[in-house]
Amino acid sequence: MQLTLLDSDHPEQAFPPLHKALKEPNGLLAFGGCLSPKRIVNAYRHGAFPWFNPGEPILWWSPDPRLVLFPEHLQVSRSLAKTLRKGRFEIRYDTAFKEVIAACAAPRSDSGGTWITDDMRRAYQTLHHLGIAHSCEAWRDGKLAGGLYGLAIGQVFFGESMFHRETDASKVAFVDLVERLSAWGYRLIDCQVRSEHLLSLGAEEIPRQRFAELLERLCTQAPAAEAWR
Repeated sequence: MQLTLLDSDHPEQAFPPLHKALKEPNGLLAFGGCLSPKRIVNAYRHGAFPWFNPGEPILWWSPDPRLVLFPEHLQVSRSLAKTLRKGRFEIRYDTAFKEVIAACAAPRSDSGGTWITDDMRRAYQTLHHLGIAHSCEAWRDGKLAGGLYGLAIGQVFFGESMFHRETDASKVAFVDLVERLSAWGYRLIDCQVRSEHLLSLGAEEIPRQRFAELLERLCTQAPAAEAWR
C-alpha cells in the first residue's frame, strides 16, 4: 500500500483514512507535511500523531490497537498510594512547559537518542502558547523532579511524553493529572502505544476504530470552564 505524501503548504489537507495505515510498521499512515499548529491539531483529532527521528521526513502514525486510559479506570498501587500520602512532591501546571519538554527530549539511559527534535519542541511550545499543549510538573525543594506534557482537545487529553529525575515523580504527576482531568470533565486520555508502565496505572488497549469513534464524539465536547485556569 502506498503512503500518502502530505503537502507542507496546505496544513488543512485531510489525512488519509485510518484503515490505510500500514500494518508493518504498525500504524504508519502518512509522511511529509509540516508541524504547524493546524496540521498537528488536525492529526490528533483524526487519531494520528507525529513521530520521527532526526534526519527523517515527518512521519504520521495511528497504531492499532491504541493505548488509552479512561480516567475512571485509574489504578494506584499500594506503594504509589503511600508515596502520594507523604506529599513529597508539589504538583504544578503550565509553569515550566519549556523545561518539561526539554527534559523529555534529553537522551535516556536506555536509548542513544530522542525523537523529540528541535522542530518538534518548537512546534509544541507554539501549541502551549496557544493554550492547546499543557504540562504537569512534580516539584521538590524548588527543583523540577518529573512531569509530562500533552495536548488538550475537547474532552480528550493526548499524552505525549513524561520524564522523572526522582523515583515516582512522573507517576505522582500523572495521577494528579488524571484526577484533575476527571474533575474537569475529560473522558479520555490517549497514551498512544503499549507501555507496561501505563498499563500498571490502568491504561488499556482498544481497537483503532473505537478510538477514532471516541475522538469524533469527544473532541467536539467542551470540558469544564475552569479547566487549565
